[in-house]
Amino acid sequence: MPAIVLVGAQWGDEGKGKATDLMGSGVDFVVKFNGGNNAGHTIVIDGEKYALHLLPSGILTPSCTPVIGNGVVIDLEVLFREIDGLEARGVSTSKLVVSANAHVIAPYNRTLDRVTERFLGARKIGTTGRGIGPTYADKMSRNGIRVQDLFDRHILEQKVEAALRFKNQVLSKIYNRRAIPAGEVMDELLRYADRLAPMVADTSLLLEQALNDGANVLLEAGQATLLDVDHGTYPYVTSSSATAGGACTGSGIPPTRVSRVIAVLKAYTTRVGEGPFPTELFDESGEFLRKTGWEYGTTTGRPRRCGWMDTVIGRYATRINGVTDFVVTKLDVLTGLDTVPICVAYEVDGVRHDEMPVNQSDFHHAKPIYEVMDGWWEDISGCRTFAELPANAQAYVLRVEELIGARISAIGVGPERDAIISRHPLLD
Repeated sequence: MPAIVLVGAQWGDEGKGKATDLMGSGVDFVVKFNGGNNAGHTIVIDGEKYALHLLPSGILTPSCTPVIGNGVVIDLEVLFREIDGLEARGVSTSKLVVSANAHVIAPYNRTLDRVTERFLGARKIGTTGRGIGPTYADKMSRNGIRVQDLFDRHILEQKVEAALRFKNQVLSKIYNRRAIPAGEVMDELLRYADRLAPMVADTSLLLEQALNDGANVLLEAGQATLLDVDHGTYPYVTSSSATAGGACTGSGIPPTRVSRVIAVLKAYTTRVGEGPFPTELFDESGEFLRKTGWEYGTTTGRPRRCGWMDTVIGRYATRINGVTDFVVTKLDVLTGLDTVPICVAYEVDGVRHDEMPVNQSDFHHAKPIYEVMDGWWEDISGCRTFAELPANAQAYVLRVEELIGARISAIGVGPERDAIISRHPLLD
């Protein structure tokens, strides 16, 4: 069977967890392939809200095997706190599998993340301060600690001491912070080794065998296209590959096994952290979207910046990821507006741009060109077919579909698990 990739099409928080959950029992494996605990999914099941950070959203489907892939960076304390929280609510986590090649966030990575961000001042990136970026930097510098290292104390000690020789100089001489003892780092990392060991596997091999056996494998991105380290709004991005290409490197599945790319697009646009945002609203409309959509970070609680739908970045996401299907979420949030603008292009210094400007400065100065659609007032949360939507809501969806260049296969009309309209099947 082929694999399916699920990505965010904006700056994250689009509702990827809901899209994963929509496929439900049809998916046998859900693989988180990038990121760490710097982003989260919120899923509502029977009125119960579950906030997931490190765990793949498939953890809530009993028939599914959740996998943390090699492209993820893991804070072990957060992982087991999340596991314990779910187990306390009656959710089994016994099927969780963790890649031996995933990298581990060490205490010095968290410390460096926080002090560096403060040091940058007005030039800060807007990170969550959880050590994600420094851990990926260690990975690329070949100084990282992997899950498998926790089971060889000698190797782990060598790696920790080598890392601290440099990092303690930075902490003490540049940032005037105390040096971190190697023993302190070892104690934190080894605290979880025995409990972690039964979960660890060669996940690339596991997934290859599953695909050969006819299983449906879903590769689930953390963050989103515009936060991808290569293809996002650099430097205001995450530290990993959050696009469809990253699904292969972050899971060990070759691209020839992927048949479909599903992208999730919120019915409007939000962003957390710093960086350009052409359709951002600073008036009562932005506050309406924030309050009605409850736009506060799952992981950080930070208020999200809000703006109208931007189909320029939607088209970009289609192209970069090879999107075959879109899931549009939170259409219900737009209910009650007289008009609903859609950004169809940008204006930069008097020049129209129908595609994303390649120049960072141009994107920063881009002004949205809007096409204004009529709004609707009817409650759509109970709609389960496209025909049940008000005519103006249908027109909005169809116009967005036309502008982004790929079909909209599902539409979210509320936070509940079943508050979804399916137009085309997401699984073959």
